[in-house]
Amino acid sequence: MIEDRPSPNFNDRTRPVSMLVLHYTGMDDAESAIERLRDPNAGVSAHYVVAEDGSVSRLVAEDKRAWHAGAGAWRGETDVNSASIGVEIVNGGHCYGLPDFPDAQIGAVIALAQGVLQRWDIKPSGVLGHSDLAPERKLDPGERFRWRELAAAGVGVWPTNVTGDQTVRHGPGRGSGETLARLQERLRAIGYAEPGEGEYAPRTRAVVAAFQRRFRASRVDGLIDGETANLIEAVATLTQRA
Repeated sequence: MIEDRPSPNFNDRTRPVSMLVLHYTGMDDAESAIERLRDPNAGVSAHYVVAEDGSVSRLVAEDKRAWHAGAGAWRGETDVNSASIGVEIVNGGHCYGLPDFPDAQIGAVIALAQGVLQRWDIKPSGVLGHSDLAPERKLDPGERFRWRELAAAGVGVWPTNVTGDQTVRHGPGRGSGETLARLQERLRAIGYAEPGEGEYAPRTRAVVAAFQRRFRASRVDGLIDGETANLIEAVATLTQRA
């Protein structure tokens, strides 16, 4: 059951839908988030809000352009709002200690996302977090988001049986050249914008941290160790297939 609570904050799309973007609200509770997303003076919105108890509110029709992504890019697309469906997941986020996501909420996100992917023919590789498209300014949905469970349900991709040491290969002032350029190209193939060109720059660290936040949440430092390098290769391969 989805409750309609329309927001005035939308306009017409200019791109075909190819992405599903997941966020956390970063606010006290569902009502506070919905109130802001419906405030005509706030200039923000989303297509859906999923509360902790699994209840879902629809704020903007899927065929309209909600204002959830802001500045960012994915796979060369810089107008992410026009090319995506945005789902806000009620969670206090990093400012509130990054609470866990309840089972009922994750179940509702999966069911909602499966419908969105089917309606718009979005591939699993087109499911991303806000931090993926805006790694220098966003952290959501955060390290505790249950990406593995979503991928098991066909919502997103997840690498399996990937190992590697945590000896840093590439970081500030070290490890530039062809090997780093290869990994940066693989990050670009996944969808990340401007990860660098053979030099480890501040943007490289932000992109790698965003990647780790999603695929290796146990250690998010933006440095490329053996495990991170292997994960980048594995996810890039999955992206080509999905």
